Amino acid sequence: MSTSIDKSEHAQADDYLNAPQGRVAKVIEHLKRDWQIYLMLLPTVIWLIVFLYKPMYGLQVAFKDYSVFRGVAGSPWIGFEHFETLFSNDQFIRAIKNTFIISFYTLLIGFPMPIFLALMFNEVINQTFKKTAQTIVYLPHFISSVIIAGIVIAGFSPSSGVVNTFITYLGFEPIYFLTKPEWFRPIFIGSTIWQEAGFQSIVYLAAIAGVSPTLYESAVVDGASRWQMMWKITLPSILPTILIMLIIRIGNLLEVSFEMIILLYQPATYETADVVNTFIYRQGLLGGQYDLAAAAGLFNAVVAFIMVMTANTISRRYSNTSIW
Repeated sequence: MSTSIDKSEHAQADDYLNAPQGRVAKVIEHLKRDWQIYLMLLPTVIWLIVFLYKPMYGLQVAFKDYSVFRGVAGSPWIGFEHFETLFSNDQFIRAIKNTFIISFYTLLIGFPMPIFLALMFNEVINQTFKKTAQTIVYLPHFISSVIIAGIVIAGFSPSSGVVNTFITYLGFEPIYFLTKPEWFRPIFIGSTIWQEAGFQSIVYLAAIAGVSPTLYESAVVDGASRWQMMWKITLPSILPTILIMLIIRIGNLLEVSFEMIILLYQPATYETADVVNTFIYRQGLLGGQYDLAAAAGLFNAVVAFIMVMTANTISRRYSNTSIW
């Protein structure tokens, strides 16, 4: 009899906690217990609301015939007219194509590089050499994009650049690399990888540091070589981290480095260098077509959202690893 009463009391308690008032009471209890943690979180929440969620109010500009004088609320609705204009614009189609091509090759070549660097650093025994090499490859990340672009421009200069000096020494004519559309993508992708690969390897080094040493000790007892331990222990152990980073990179696939492209490209290379972000910059800030630029930006965000959702779903289904 007492057992049935206890069960009914537990059921009533569960019903209360599942009810709206029960959930509210549980939230209040957590807030009272961990108020210090939530207080520390508050500045980040405020920043997210002010700088990320509040600006979403302006997304409606993409569906309006926006006028600066009328404001967002006073501008008339025109539906999907701006999107129809975009997809009939050859420059926008070219920008989408260039964005995907540059992003794809940056992902294909640039994503494995930090993993490769982390694996190599993990195998270095001499600590002095290891720290020196890490400092050298991390350093470009902390240099301004303006300086990186200046180094690239100086390095590929047709008159005094290191690359053209070497080409001239071999007896060939100097090449005006930054005015040739076919050379822009390799130069941009290479400079981006050089700037970011070293710093991104820190994530994988941290993941490698979390691998249990007993796995390596057991492998040594079994006679495994360093190469075998890397392939059979290190890489499988950091695979969840690799997949999470891949999903994040796919979500940012359309966010090509805007600053570097603006600093390196010119009208002669628009054919291969113009991307969605630079198209938005020219249409919005330079051309004053804020509504059309907002439509292009919204399209960019929706495609990125779909891609990250797809990548996350595939990863969760086949590897049980996902962001959420």
